[in-house]
Amino acid sequence: AQEPLSVGLAIGVAWALTSYLSHPSFYCSYVECCPSAERRLNATALKVQLDSKLFGQHLAKDVVLKAVQGYSANRSPKKPLALSLHGWAGTGKNFLSQILAEHVHGAGLRSKFVHLFLPTLHFPHHDKVKLYKDQLQTWIRGNVSACPHSVFIFDEMDKMHPGLIDAIKPFLDYYEQVDGVSYRKAIFIFLSNAGGDLINQAALDFWLSGKQREEMQLKDLEPMLSVGVFNNKNSGLWHSSLIDRNLIDYFVPFLPLEQKHVRMCVRAEMEARGYLVDEQIVQAVVEEMTFFPREQQLYSDKGCKTVQAKLDIHEDA
Repeated sequence: AQEPLSVGLAIGVAWALTSYLSHPSFYCSYVECCPSAERRLNATALKVQLDSKLFGQHLAKDVVLKAVQGYSANRSPKKPLALSLHGWAGTGKNFLSQILAEHVHGAGLRSKFVHLFLPTLHFPHHDKVKLYKDQLQTWIRGNVSACPHSVFIFDEMDKMHPGLIDAIKPFLDYYEQVDGVSYRKAIFIFLSNAGGDLINQAALDFWLSGKQREEMQLKDLEPMLSVGVFNNKNSGLWHSSLIDRNLIDYFVPFLPLEQKHVRMCVRAEMEARGYLVDEQIVQAVVEEMTFFPREQQLYSDKGCKTVQAKLDIHEDA
């Protein structure tokens, strides 16, 4: 038989050890945990990263920074944050959404609390839209229940079946709870090429009038963009209740990139690969890109999307 003191000491040690190992500060250092309600996004760090890595998008940076900073500082938001990013391929929409996701959840797209949807992968069949709506609602409900700070990214919205995205309308609306779950601390991000032509034309008109691109303001583009996307059958938001009910907080325009911005992308990619920046190689990569309009050769028609592939050709150099 063991002495009562020994048994009591063993139980005490076991209890203390169990308490320590199960404490959030210890447990969450090894297993990803949902951020606490007190945690606030570091807007200063986000700004530094966007300034150093996202080129030629003063509007997108300003709008997203202000939106996220205000949302994060609000301890009791009335609805989830919903951002719709628009512009041609290669202008930085995916890049910005990834950076934002990393500042909410350190693992970014690898986080179990960040969810990326691709229409061609997750919702491929037009005749299964009703099934997809049910699955989408179930998925969002379950994940927000597990982590109120979940991030949902819908890429290639222009390939989304019409009406499908309206399934998430109850989660974006001004409800305190839906079936016992609050969605007010979640973030929804929509990425689309739709509206890119409107943005490009507005940017060109601005340039032709002799104005600097940095003078463009959100009010110059957002109203036109929201109406254009609403009436575009290939936008994924065609006649969507998300727009009709004003549930998307910001329509964020991504401007077409000029040659100077493409150069910045090439230099950044070289530095990321650990190379010294060679301006001859930078120039060679830029010369392999194509630009529009034909007369002015002002904007890259693929943004920075093919910079990595172009630079691979010059890897030996």
